[in-house]
Amino acid sequence: MKKSYIVIAVYLGMIILFFALGLHHFFTFQMLKEYRMVLSAFVMEHAFVAALAYMLVYATIIALSVPGGAVMTVTGGFLFGSLWGTVYTVIAATAGATGLYFLVKTTIGSSLRHKAGPWMEKMAKGFQENAFNYMLVLRLVPLFPFFVVNLVPALLGVKPLTYITATAIGIIPGTYVFTVFGTGVGRIFDSGESFTVRDVLSNEMIIALIGLAVLSLLPVIYKRFKKG
Repeated sequence: MKKSYIVIAVYLGMIILFFALGLHHFFTFQMLKEYRMVLSAFVMEHAFVAALAYMLVYATIIALSVPGGAVMTVTGGFLFGSLWGTVYTVIAATAGATGLYFLVKTTIGSSLRHKAGPWMEKMAKGFQENAFNYMLVLRLVPLFPFFVVNLVPALLGVKPLTYITATAIGIIPGTYVFTVFGTGVGRIFDSGESFTVRDVLSNEMIIALIGLAVLSLLPVIYKRFKKG
């Protein structure tokens, strides 16, 4: 238990250091606008290294649950295009989320479940029966904070393979939307227009993602209907 607290303390220390060094100021659209030429030139000259660096930074951001994921996804589209930008982002986001999953699962996960009492165990049992479908819903719908969806499955005892697979598949649609937006962000910068992360997801796109989430729940609904 003492070792778990040390791990958590180091993890929290890294988050504090991230903000203390002002690193969160680098993950903004304004910084992308200022350094886009430098970044593009680096990708042109060192494509492999740039891809690895991008995925490493992205995975770290996700694992630490600090701001910057959305900006990084748009940046991925700008630097690598819609296809490879999506591929790199999905790999990195899944890796970062999995890292946080194992951190929680191996440190405070069992302790929190025990302290929460029977209701948590009951909730965990219900979640585990349809873990893959529930995970898809949580990943598909952009209404749930990404870091929360990273934590909850670890507390509810979702199996690693289920978590990783559902995460990788579930984040593809949303990632692709942000990445495609990133491919045209240079033109937006040149036009002088301003935009925010909310501008990336239109109402129609949100409805489409929710529709996919509903479809992923159909097997669960059918199973319960059949039992009834």
